Amino acid sequence: MENGAAQPVIVAIDGPSGTGKSSTSKAVAAQLGLSYLDTGAQYRAITWWMVTNGIDIEDPTAIAAVAGKPEIVSGTDPANPTITVDGTDVSGPIRTQDVTSKVSAVSAVPEVRTRITELQRSLAACAEKGIVVEGRDIGTTVLPDADLKIFLTASPEARAARRSGELKGADVHATREALVRRDAADSSRKTSPLAKADDAVEVDTTELTLAQVIECVVTLVEEKRAAK
Repeated sequence: MENGAAQPVIVAIDGPSGTGKSSTSKAVAAQLGLSYLDTGAQYRAITWWMVTNGIDIEDPTAIAAVAGKPEIVSGTDPANPTITVDGTDVSGPIRTQDVTSKVSAVSAVPEVRTRITELQRSLAACAEKGIVVEGRDIGTTVLPDADLKIFLTASPEARAARRSGELKGADVHATREALVRRDAADSSRKTSPLAKADDAVEVDTTELTLAQVIECVVTLVEEKRAAK
């Protein structure tokens, strides 16, 4: 492994919001020289496009009809992950509360999931050194043959505190309610629900610092890579 000929390794990191998924995934990818993909950003991007183009979010048929229209391009550099829709940088707009509140409804439409899943698989397939892919259905649906699957969890309270820290001025109680609602929606949808793969390693981040979570995941990846 020291000769630089390390096998490419595909790492799937799933779990609900506020478990430290993005921070962990980016840091692990950067530390190990892997590509990085935030699949949630892709669902946010297609949701942003639907909202911007006046598509009725309550109408799955309307969403399905235009799911193939927007061109979504994800940059996979963990130090600077980018996302554009039809050539427009949407990394800021996709994080608004408006998009956040609508992403579960758009993500539940099977045609949207098929479209985005294809994008994710093609990005993973062309990552030369390997990739860390984070989301909610990566280990179960998108990349069921991933070399390593990790499922991050944390208590709703810890997750709400982290998420409201990210959302400036957010109310922790309101954030917790929103997280619980979104998890319920994503866990119960018919197409690719938020779920832990049978062969995933579960890491509870409630009592861990971000540095400890990163160290834990890096160790798991290195062990997996050494065994390949």
